[in-house]
Amino acid sequence: MQIIENQFLKATINPLGAELVSLFNKENNTEYIWNADPAFWGKSSPVLFPIIGALKNNQYRYQGKTYTLPRHGFARERVFSVESQMESSITFLLKEDEESLKVFPFNFEFRLVYTLVEKTLSVSYAVKNTGNEEMYFSVGGHPAFAVPLSENSVYDDYYLEFNQTEDFPRWELADGGLIKKEASTFLENTNRLPLTKELFYQDALVFKHLQSTSVVLKADNSDTKLTFDFEGFPFLGIWAAINANFVCIEPWCGIADSENHEQELIEKEGIEVLASHQIFLRTWAVTL
Repeated sequence: MQIIENQFLKATINPLGAELVSLFNKENNTEYIWNADPAFWGKSSPVLFPIIGALKNNQYRYQGKTYTLPRHGFARERVFSVESQMESSITFLLKEDEESLKVFPFNFEFRLVYTLVEKTLSVSYAVKNTGNEEMYFSVGGHPAFAVPLSENSVYDDYYLEFNQTEDFPRWELADGGLIKKEASTFLENTNRLPLTKELFYQDALVFKHLQSTSVVLKADNSDTKLTFDFEGFPFLGIWAAINANFVCIEPWCGIADSENHEQELIEKEGIEVLASHQIFLRTWAVTL
């Protein structure tokens, strides 16, 4: 495990998947990250690369060839190297190899940069196309935050408060984790999403192109809260395992295949296209 810290926060990251496994607030002695209890869900903050969500039949086509990838891609199961580290920041690096090229035919450098500044942890994804042709990919986060955050509150006390009032049509997931063809009405003219365990009994909430760029996880009877900034990510997932004490706030550049997708990678909704030797950069941040 790798640790970075400052006077306020201490973050622990596992090189396997460059996964954030702990974010501890020294001031109030509170752990903000889900403990990865395998009885519910044995992850805490996996990185999603080079796809997000499920592919139709777990396959895609590129330049006439068919490739197979599991849900959310392979990066979360790969060991990243530590490229550089200081007391309050660390950079992890993953490159293509013989195995990755069998399922994702692109040369790349994928860096995850964790940085602590006062009471904020920022997480940056830097994808460099080291090949000579355009690269097609998706990237995103899946951090799970512990709920409740304080002993005097319970799960149903919490809600997500977005920084814009808007409508929230929900893109439901069909069998196999594919996005349904049409959105369903979910919330309208509000900035608040109350949390309940039942909310996730039918899998994740998926939203597209929200006006909001940040959301606060809070309860009216608790002073312990967090602010999550996701500007630049066009898709957002909200999820928890059934009856588990956490909520995932998932910023995505990319999305699962739709039911009617033809499986061509270059036509996939939300796919990012990166020119040769260019760098794609996105950052989300959590402030305690």
